[in-house]
Amino acid sequence: MTAGLMAPAETSTEVSAGAGRPPRIRWARARETSANQLFLVPVALVFVVLLVVPLTQTFYWSFTDFTGYSAEVKFVGLSNYGKVLTDPSMLAGLGFTLAFTIGSAVLITVVAIPLAVVLNKKFFARNFVRSVFFFPAIPSIAILGLVWGYILSPLGSGVLNSVLESLFHAGPYPWLSDATLARVSVIVVAVWGGAGWHAMLYLAYLQSIPSDYYEVATIDGASARQQFFHITLPLLTPAIVISNFLLMTGGLKVYDLPYTLTKGGPGFATYTITQSIITSGVAQGRYGLASALAVLFTIAVGIVAVAQLWVSRRIERRVL
Repeated sequence: MTAGLMAPAETSTEVSAGAGRPPRIRWARARETSANQLFLVPVALVFVVLLVVPLTQTFYWSFTDFTGYSAEVKFVGLSNYGKVLTDPSMLAGLGFTLAFTIGSAVLITVVAIPLAVVLNKKFFARNFVRSVFFFPAIPSIAILGLVWGYILSPLGSGVLNSVLESLFHAGPYPWLSDATLARVSVIVVAVWGGAGWHAMLYLAYLQSIPSDYYEVATIDGASARQQFFHITLPLLTPAIVISNFLLMTGGLKVYDLPYTLTKGGPGFATYTITQSIITSGVAQGRYGLASALAVLFTIAVGIVAVAQLWVSRRIERRVL
């Protein structure tokens, strides 16, 4: 009884003792906190200089007729935004960018997951095969575009057309000179270059799945197909979320692959939003118009990213 009555007094004594720590200890902790905050100063400076300032300038220029060559700037209001929504090249760039983003994301996911499942099995020279599939992700995308531009050349001397002619006496086909074939070719090359990298991402998650799940499922008589759809695929949901987030954000800002492969042609068939911003701003001296497109593009990417994260979290909660 006495010990029970003394407990609150002892606790209050400890609290008061903690509150009355020596000034030396409090000063040491304050100095440690300040030192930790100082490490954030360079990051904050880089963030402000490389992101906040350019975005602010871009937003301001989007309401002007700034050309990039003259110091005279005239305020034009929302006219640049109106031109963006009616310019054929910019609308074509928007259409292909969306088609490229959705098409490449879906196809890479469909190819990468089964590929990761196969590479997760034990077979001869497994590590070598993994490195072969991962190799396309090592070179620059621009280099891949140049190489595939030679392979898919619409001329009879193109590598693919030469092979088709020698084996099947078919062709030559206008892989990069026909609008539809050019769009398909750009997406296929993007899938070829990205499937291996994303397969390695899925492979890392596959190796973290306990083998007990599959052993129990095998004992219960579940087929390989049932194990894939009821064990593998649900547990890969976090990897699918990360992979598709990277694919969507990367696809929306794509520039190097279509440009090196087709230069945006034929016509505006493979024109992208990023190429439109660069062409309008630098080549044509319409920085105000390009800034308006950049502002709308930034807002659109932000909305897509937030919406994708929201949908992904809801899916994760239901599946997991």
